[in-house]
Parts: sequence; C-alpha cells; structure tokens
Amino acid sequence: MAECEAPFDRFADRFDAWYESDRGSVPYQLELDCLRPLWPAGEHPRLEVGVGTGRFASVLGAEVGIDPAGLALRRAVSRGVTTVRGVGEVLPFRAQAFAAVLMVGTLCFSESPAGLLAEARRVLTSGGTLLVGVVPLDSPWGQRYLEMGRAGDPFYAGARLATVAAVEELVEAAGFGVEAVRSTLLYAPDEEQRDGVVAGLVGGAGFVALRAAAR
Repeated sequence: MAECEAPFDRFADRFDAWYESDRGSVPYQLELDCLRPLWPAGEHPRLEVGVGTGRFASVLGAEVGIDPAGLALRRAVSRGVTTVRGVGEVLPFRAQAFAAVLMVGTLCFSESPAGLLAEARRVLTSGGTLLVGVVPLDSPWGQRYLEMGRAGDPFYAGARLATVAAVEELVEAAGFGVEAVRSTLLYAPDEEQRDGVVAGLVGGAGFVALRAAAR
C-alpha cells in the first residue's frame, strides 16, 4: 500500500468530504446498505483493514482500524475507532485475534492482494467473517475510476481494480469460502442517482460486497 499512502495522507480532508458531497452521499449510503446485512452484528472484536477516515468502521461497528495514512487515522479516531498505523499485508496482531475483518475498497490499493487476504485469514478465528467491498473493474464505475487514474487523480492513479470473479478466486485461495454477495450502484456515474441494493451479483454494478467465512 506504500505508493497509495501519500495521497490519502495529503488529501485526507478532501477524500473524507466527498462522502458528504452531493455526488458522494448517495453512493456512500448505498454502499453501507449493501454491506450492513452481511456484517455480523454479534461477533467481536472486529477489525477494518484500510480504515481510512473511519467512515465505514464507525457506522458498522468495527472497533479497531488499521491504515498507513496518519492524517486519515486522526479522522477515524474522532469517530470513535481505535486505530493502528500500519499496512494490511503485515498486520501487527496475533493469530485469531478477531472475529470479523472488513475491507472496503482496500484490495485495489494493495501491492499484494493475496498477501492482504492471507493476513486477514491469519488474524481471524476459524469460521470468522471476512467482508470485502469492491468496485468491479468491468463496471461503469470501475472504468470511470481507471480514467480518473490515467488523468492523474491522486487517489486512483495507483488503483489496481479487478473483476468480482478475480476477487472471489483470491478470497478462496486465501482460505475462505464465499457465502453471500450483494450489489449496488446500479447506475452509471453520469446517470441520475437512484436507490437499489440487490442480493447476488448484478452485472455492471458499481459496488459489490462479498461475505466469506474463514475455513
């Protein structure tokens, strides 16, 4: 994650403000609605890897968050998240320390997604929950973010988006079994915003959540 650390540190306020903007508030709420039914309410403790400013951890109840961007972590602390500065590929936690691990948009910013998932498996209890949120490469949203990266956007210049099928393969290879999938952002970035969260995988969806159990 090292190459992505700098923009998320330097522009933490800008990144965080997007979630409350006219263009960002609806996708944010839809992504939360997509994730929430898959997130185990009664399993503790819970960790978010790539916690950023704590927007998802604070609402979904992940008590601990890790991220390499120090300025972003200050925002997470203000939202009640216990934070650790570090990278997901080398988690500073003992084996089986957590009952659930959350990753929202984290895989595409990792230089080693397989290593990231292997560490998540190590710190999860047997049968523990992994919840991953991704922007699929082959969706209109994924293509828009790639265009932004090519145009020099500080956040997406280093992003490595993947298809849902590729993410599922990585998750399975790391020792998880995928149990459920939900989809949202069922409109293109330039279309009028509208509600909609669907159980299962929908082609073209701009955000997909996958819940998997540690085997």
